[in-house]
Formats: sequence, C-alpha cells, structure tokens
Amino acid sequence: MIKTQRIAASVVEKVLAGASLTAVLQALWQLYPALSSQQRGAIQDLSYGVLRFYGQLDALLGLLLKKSLQDRKLYFLLLVSLYQLEYSKTPSHAVVDHAVSASRFLGGSKRIPGLVNAILRNFIRQHECLLQQVDGNDVGRYSHPQWWIDKLRTQYPHDFQAILAANNKRPPMTLRVNQRKISVADYQALLDKKEMKTQLLWCSALQLVQPVNVKELPGFSEGWVSVQDAGAQLAAPFLNIQDGMRVLDACAAPGGKSTHLLELGQVALTVLDNDATRLARVAQNLERSRVKAARLICGDAAYPAQWWDGKPFDRILADVPCSASGVVCRHPDIKWLRRERDLAQFVVTQQKILNALWLILARGGQLLYVTCSVFAEENQCQMEKFLCHHSNAQALSLSGMSIMNGQLLPNMYHDGFFYTLLHKT
Repeated sequence: MIKTQRIAASVVEKVLAGASLTAVLQALWQLYPALSSQQRGAIQDLSYGVLRFYGQLDALLGLLLKKSLQDRKLYFLLLVSLYQLEYSKTPSHAVVDHAVSASRFLGGSKRIPGLVNAILRNFIRQHECLLQQVDGNDVGRYSHPQWWIDKLRTQYPHDFQAILAANNKRPPMTLRVNQRKISVADYQALLDKKEMKTQLLWCSALQLVQPVNVKELPGFSEGWVSVQDAGAQLAAPFLNIQDGMRVLDACAAPGGKSTHLLELGQVALTVLDNDATRLARVAQNLERSRVKAARLICGDAAYPAQWWDGKPFDRILADVPCSASGVVCRHPDIKWLRRERDLAQFVVTQQKILNALWLILARGGQLLYVTCSVFAEENQCQMEKFLCHHSNAQALSLSGMSIMNGQLLPNMYHDGFFYTLLHKT
C-alpha cells in the first residue's frame, strides 16, 4: 500500500497542475511496467477517488492543519490518505501506518512522519465534527468548483444538487448489444449463465450490476457487444438512418457511435476526426465490431473543403467538442481542470462546426447536434442562435425519452447529454 499511496499522490499532483488524468495514468503504466494489475487498480481507484472528492478532502485538510503545508508532496499524500479513511474499506490503522511509512520517502524534516500520524488520527477522532463543518461550504459539500456550482444552481434550480451528486458517483458499466449478431434477450441470458446480473435500461442498453473486465464478456472480441454509456446509445437511433444513405459521423472518436450507426443500417458512413491517434481507436473499434466504414478521414469538421468529396450527406452526426460537464463521473479531473472562460471558446468552435456541416447536409436531410455537456451556453442557447440564423432549419421532436428541451441530465443510470435533431428544409 505504501507504494500505491505514493504513486497515487504523484498522479493527483500532476493532474491538479493541469495534466489529463487519462494521460498521466497512461504515462505511469509505461514508467512502471512491473506494477501488478492489483497495484494498477489500486492506484487508479485512489487517483479517481481523490479527484472525485477533492473539494471535500482539501477542505478537511485545511481544518486539520494549523498552517498551510509548504511541502506539496506531503499535501497530496495526506489527501490520498484522507480519501482512504473516508471512502475505502481499508482498516484505518493500516491507512495511517502506511501513510506514515510513505512520508519517510519524501525527505525533508524528521518531524514529517509524526505530523502525518497526528493529522490522520485527529481526523479519525474528530470525524463527524469535521464533516459537518466542511458540509457548510459549497465546494466542500459538493466537491466542485464554486463557479460550476453557481452555474448549475442558476440553470437548474430544482436539479443542481442531483446533478452534482450524480457527478460524484462511480460510473456504471453499460453494454450495447449488437442486434445484428444476437438479440438483447439472448445476450442477457448468456450473462445470467455467467452470473453477471444486468438491468435493461432501454433499446439495447444493458447495465451490469457489477462491472467486469471486458475480456470476461461473452463475444466481446467478436463484436457481439460494446461498452457504451446508455445516454450515448441514444444518438444513433435518434438520427433515423435508412439503408443506402450517405452518413457522416463528425468528431467521431473513439467510435462508439460510428459502430452503432453501422449496426442499425446498411449505410455509406464517413468517419471523421481531427486527431489521427484517436482516429486509429475508431478503426480498432470498427475492426472488433466486424463492420467496415466507407471512409475514415483525419480532418477538421469546421473546414469541409479540406476533406469533403462534394456529395451532400443525408444524415450528419455532429458530436461536437464541449466542456464534457455531463461525463464528470467518468472523468473527475475535468471539473478541476476546466475554467469558466473555457466555455466561450467551446461555443465558438461548436458554431463553426455546426455552420460548416450544415452546408454539406442535403436538402431534406437531418443533422443531430450532440454534446456531453449540461451547460446551457453549449446547448439550448447554441440551438436558439442557430435556428435564429438559419431559416431552412427546423428542430424535430425527440419524444419518448427522459429528455427535457433536449437535455438528458446525468443520474445513476447514464451520463449527461444534449440532443437536438435538425431538419433541413
């Protein structure tokens, strides 16, 4: 545990300095190839957990310290230890003992181990009182930046607390059954035989009661099933594709929606992304799913002249870059790395892409505008501006789902998404 505490502390330090959690972990696995799968799992769990509850943990540590710590490495080690004491099943005495031992590797004053011991034992003794104090502060209570909390409170006065709570939960593992290969009922029966209990959410979305390694899923390597959030699974059906259509999946990586489109119909699909590395992931997903796209293109959706063949598309899926404020439960680093000023830049990028793609959509065609955001600036406000400036655009109804004005709010079953289906007259 000593090693995992130290490494997890270094991961959190790098992320809060501005690095992506995914990128830091990927670099870490390369740096420490000898780590066991158990150690990797522990490091990942601690890193995600600390970032998920960083606001609360930082506030707790502030109450426990008489003065701010000059040693930042010690600060992050204490955050990891507090997370373990509050949220893990590890016995408290083990957490404290290992944290004290880990602190000896930090160098510096010989008093550090004693300080670590005192801080953590004070937390154990004053646990309830400290939590009550932290709960009186927005950032400590909700573990989100204050600007984020304020924005949600304004835009969703009745739902903001539920959204914040959903963001801090562990994400569910949801499967999408490829019904070209096997029915949902038959696949659910296969999982039952393996004692993998599931719940059918909608369409082909099966949520596992307990997450498993994808290698354990029957037929995964044969493309029978994919891992995809239930909310994301709505995109492809919303697009109303028909056999023979020309379809564009813009900003496609990592390819979950691309493979879903090809499972739903015999279409000529163009898969577009501006990142060659991410586009390679799309190719891998297509290969595993045993489906083929007409074209994979590395290009910018905002500048079709650089890659478009001049033939209009019947359907366009525009899953545009956004704040990702709806998928925080899967990427807890986002809420600490994102800045409120970033939203304005996302809005500009979204407008460029939307206006450019509209020009290459056939008359009578449909474009599905998608974000994994819950902020109105990127969603409802964006659509209002677009419809105001495009007289040949009509927003179609997406009835039958738990979506209010296009917004699917995050909860225990799915992430947060925004959907608007536009018809070109």
